[in-house]
Parts: sequence; C-alpha cells; structure tokens
Amino acid sequence: MHVRVGTDSSPVEVKAAFQGWLTEFAGTLESADTAGTVGLLDADCWWRDLLALSWDLGTFHGTDKVAGLLDENLKSAAVSDVQLITDFGPRFVAEEGGSGSIEGFFTFQTAGAWCRGVARIREGADGWRAWTVMTGAEDLKGHERALGSRRPTGPRHEVGATTQRNWKDQRDAAQAYADREPEVVILGAGQGGLALAANLRLMGVDALILEKSGRIGDGWRSRYHSLVLHDPVWADHLPYLPFPQSWPIYSAKDKIADWFEFYAQAMELNVWCSAEMTDAAYDEAAGTWTVKVRTADGERTLKPRDVVLATGAAGEPNVPDFPGRDSFAGTVYHSSKHGAGGSWAGKKAIVVGACNSGHDIAQDLHEAGAQVTLVQRSSTHIISQLHGIPAIFGANFTESGPPTEYSDLLASAFPWPLVLEAAKDGVKQTAEKDAELLSSLEAVGFKLNDGPDGTGLMGYALAKGGGYYIDVGASGLIADGKIGLAQGSGLAEFTPSGIKLADGRELDADLVVLATGYSNMRETARRLFGDQVADRCPLVLGIGEDGEIGGLYRRTGQRGFWFMGGPLAWVRIYSKHLALQITADLRGVRP
Repeated sequence: MHVRVGTDSSPVEVKAAFQGWLTEFAGTLESADTAGTVGLLDADCWWRDLLALSWDLGTFHGTDKVAGLLDENLKSAAVSDVQLITDFGPRFVAEEGGSGSIEGFFTFQTAGAWCRGVARIREGADGWRAWTVMTGAEDLKGHERALGSRRPTGPRHEVGATTQRNWKDQRDAAQAYADREPEVVILGAGQGGLALAANLRLMGVDALILEKSGRIGDGWRSRYHSLVLHDPVWADHLPYLPFPQSWPIYSAKDKIADWFEFYAQAMELNVWCSAEMTDAAYDEAAGTWTVKVRTADGERTLKPRDVVLATGAAGEPNVPDFPGRDSFAGTVYHSSKHGAGGSWAGKKAIVVGACNSGHDIAQDLHEAGAQVTLVQRSSTHIISQLHGIPAIFGANFTESGPPTEYSDLLASAFPWPLVLEAAKDGVKQTAEKDAELLSSLEAVGFKLNDGPDGTGLMGYALAKGGGYYIDVGASGLIADGKIGLAQGSGLAEFTPSGIKLADGRELDADLVVLATGYSNMRETARRLFGDQVADRCPLVLGIGEDGEIGGLYRRTGQRGFWFMGGPLAWVRIYSKHLALQITADLRGVRP
C-alpha cells in the first residue's frame, strides 16, 4: 500500500513508508537481483560502499555505475537478513526546494561480515526511490570486535590465570614485546594512530605504536601556546570512549593531549614513546617489514606484517628556500615550531602566510605585545567560527543531534562529491551572515575567496588540508589595523634586518614565522621509507574519480603499507574501515 509522507506525518507513518521500501530492497539484494535493486533507486542515485560488497571504499553515481557495482559483487556477497533499525529513525527530513526525504538505517550480513546500511528515500510518481545508499562492513565474521557481550572477562578469569601475574604485569609484558613481534607497527600516537590501534586491538590484532615524542599527546602539547581546536566537541570523540558531557565545545590543545594519553591507557594500547624508526625495508617474498627503532633502552628490530604511517595528513612542513635567509640577523622558523608569543613583546614580528596557523600565531604575537605584520601571499577563504562551524557540521554534530554512531553513519552515507556540492550553498549562506566581517577585511586590502569552485573550507580541507581561516579574533585585529597587512606579493628574499617582498617593499623584523603550510603526506613516506615506497603510493587528500579521498584508509600500492590521518571525525569513522582491511589481510579472510 502506498503511504504518503510529509512534515506533518507521524513517526509510525514515516516508519511504514521506509519499511515498505526496505522490504522490497531486501528482497532484491538477497536474490542478487541487480535490475530489481536498481529499480528501487532514483535515476540520479548515489551508492557508497565501504567494504560491504566490493571490499573497497567506493562511490558510484547513477544507475549504470551502481548496476556495475552490483553485477560484480552482489552474488558473491550473499546478502541476507536485512533488518530495519528502529532504536534511531527512520525520520523525515525536510529539504529546501524539495518534498523531503526519509533517512533510515538497517543491518544485514554478507558471507563474511556483519554490516549496516543507510538509505535516503524520496517519494515520486512511481513510489519511494532511494537517492543515496550506503552499505558498510562493521565486523568480520569470526573476528568481531571485543565489545559488549564479547568483552573480555578480565585477567583473574582467563584460562591459566595466576595471582602472581596481575593486570599490570600483563600490560607491562604486552608493551615490552620481549617474546613476540607486533603484527602491525603504527608510526605516530596522534588521533589517527590511537583510533586505528584501538580498532585493531578490539579485532584481535597485535599493534604497536611508535611515538617520537616523550609522551602521548606531545604532538599537540608542542604546538603554539594558544592553540584551540576549531572543530566542535560533538564531532571530535575518539572511538568507543566519548568525551564527558562537561567537555567544552572547543578543546584546548593541552586538554586534548592529556585526553589522548588517558585514551591510550583506558583502551590498553601498546605505545613506545621516545621511539624513532631509523630504517625500514619490505621483504616482498616474506610479506613482512624489517623496522629498526631507536628507543630509550637501545636499538630494537621489529618484523611486522603491516606498517601504518599516521604522522598526520598535513605531511612535511613546507619551508621554502628563500634567498638571503642566512644573512637575516633575527629569528626565523616554520609555524610548526612556534611556541608562545610572550618572549617577543615589544619586538617586530612578521608572519608569512594567511591561513589558520598564520592568523592564530599573528594573534598570539599581537596579544603578547609584539608589533605584527601578516604577509598574505594569495587570497584566503574566511569564515567566522560563529556562523561557519554550524554550516559545516550541520544538524547532526550538535548538542541535540543524533547519537554519534548514527551521525557517523549519516556522514558516511553522504558521498564526498555531494558534500562538496552542498558546501557551495553553505559558503553563500555563511558569507551573507559574515558580510560585515568580510567587508571590513576587504576594506583594508585583504583578499578573499570562496574556496575551490566555491566549495569553501570543505573544498580546501579535502584538497590539501589547509588554505582557509576560521576566525576567532584575528580578522577583527587585521580590519582594525592592530595587526598589519602586507598583501599582494609574497616574500622574495631575506635581508639582514628583515624581508623584502616581491614588489620591492622591505619590512624590518626581529622574528619571521613561515606559516607556509605542509607538503603532501606522501613526502613523509618518501623521507622515512624511500622513493620506491613513496612512488608506489598515491597523493594523500584530494577526491579521486572514485569519489573517495586519495591515499587514506585504503590500499596504497605498496603491500603492507597504509596512510592514516585527518581530523578527529574522519579518523573516528575511517579507523574502523582501515582496521577491517588490515585484519582481513592478516587473518586471510574477506567479507
């Protein structure tokens, strides 16, 4: 029976409409009927598969592409037991310029995995059709995560337990690796490394994190003194251990650093601090790495099956070789080396680069009492935190939004090309709300842009991880002339007393901070693993023809080598997908 649904419909009516569509959808999936499944999709449909059918991350647009996905994989996947999730949704979502859609969640299984899916269905002349579908693997059969009913009983109840070896003894032994090899070595104990290690451990994989710094979290502690995250708390939970409800909306760097340290302890992750990889070689025949590590206790050699580079998606600090640098009498460093601005009170400081780090450091130096000039080399996308952040994160990652697991599913079910397309409207709406701020910047000569093809911050974040500024005060200081602006030409060379710009202007300085960004993460792989490994890997970031982020969370072209990184929300979602691939390879299974 056809059920019409709108904004005034009851939850029962919404559920009935989605259940009716899902029942038909389940029948076509379970019978491996490609034509029948495609018949339940909109002509302009999007299907995102995250390891459930294709054992890869991929986005498919249009019925022809979706039919190709299903023809190739549906029969071997052996989909069964499709069931509606009712503890959250289905729910009707009004859409501007449209009649609205219903978002619903469902579970299913394949031959090798337990899975979850999301569909957004719209009502047309011929009934309900799906506009977007996501099918994602959650657990490998036989290697399910040790959660809930599968949690361990504890050390006193294990087979062979003894009072002479308590939990602390077991943890010390696990971390020492005196009598075994780690199956996976992860380089970096930032959010990416920790999230991946947590998922691997729950899947039964023995992973060791190598962290160059003296403590977990030092990657954040060592950043500039005033740093506060721009992402809101609702998007920033790490897997399986959400922040307390009292956690502030925007987290200070040292608070995040301490939380990372706590997270590693609570999740029982194996981490070696003050440990630096000095050499790595891959044995193609054996399918293992030989990794040499310098530790506080001496040299160690490890032989893992997989190595994950999780040192940050931003990659290597980009430090251009400007002429005359050796002649400069003052201090110069990259923005990644900036600490606190207090020691520069009363001094002249120049910050080269006008994105997030450049603005934050310029504000820090100004508030410390320095005379600051910001050199803008090219135009910058600016949004206010007040208006821009809600536009980016939408209604899901908010105080009243869905539980995180459902927000993550909804985010996963919105393919990146659609995210970029939707971002264009968000850029326009935010610019209208930020009109006074933007006008004040243009009045002093600051150059603005709307991001790649009008996609704003999201376009820049996906393309290169930077290129924008979320205003938390520096824009007002620039507009008011409290932070000087040198716009229109970049740094050409250093002079003994400062810098010379490309247009010939000279600026005196005691300090020059190069907020010149970062090179691609593939260059970090090149530095640590050599040209052969790096040349087999794709560039990290950017949206490829398959609609997915380049390089991250999937196979790279080098066996046993993976990239992991990105903002907290990304690593929370995709660490599971990467862990599933590594676990399947190690255990010789595939969904």
